[in-house]
Amino acid sequence: MLFCVAPREWRFFAFFIEDFVVSAHAPFVSRHIGPSPAEQEKMLKLLGFSRLDDFVDAVVPQDIRRKEMRLPAPLSEREALAALQKIANKNQVFRSLIGQGYYGTVVPPVILRNVLENPAWYTSYTPYQPEISQGRLEALLNFQTMVCDLTGMEIANASLLDEATAAAEAM
Repeated sequence: MLFCVAPREWRFFAFFIEDFVVSAHAPFVSRHIGPSPAEQEKMLKLLGFSRLDDFVDAVVPQDIRRKEMRLPAPLSEREALAALQKIANKNQVFRSLIGQGYYGTVVPPVILRNVLENPAWYTSYTPYQPEISQGRLEALLNFQTMVCDLTGMEIANASLLDEATAAAEAM
């Protein structure tokens, strides 16, 4: 439904939308915000404590607690930008010789056809629902099989599905 609202009616419309949004999210908020102060007090009383800090002191060992952070005083936006600029000015610019530009490469047609252009890499198990993860899982299985063949071991691990994390693990 399309609403056309005249400027003098905007205030009413805004209240209507606000009430609608708040009422629509009320069950979500009550389920996910946690216990109310009264509920917390009731739970603590049942456990024999009057304050949450006393309960934590009794339950959580001192040696595993997080130490209080020693943070500098807060900065205004201008001060923070100046501090960051001071740090950035310490950077040195070096000439990078990596790559030296784009090189046109010729990918053999067999690789293009069987790897890069092959839809089986992203639809191999679920042709009705093309998901790239299926092909990625197949690639991981192929990798594990190759590692087993190359090393002669019975088991190979390829635990990470996402390529960026796998690359970091390989480093």
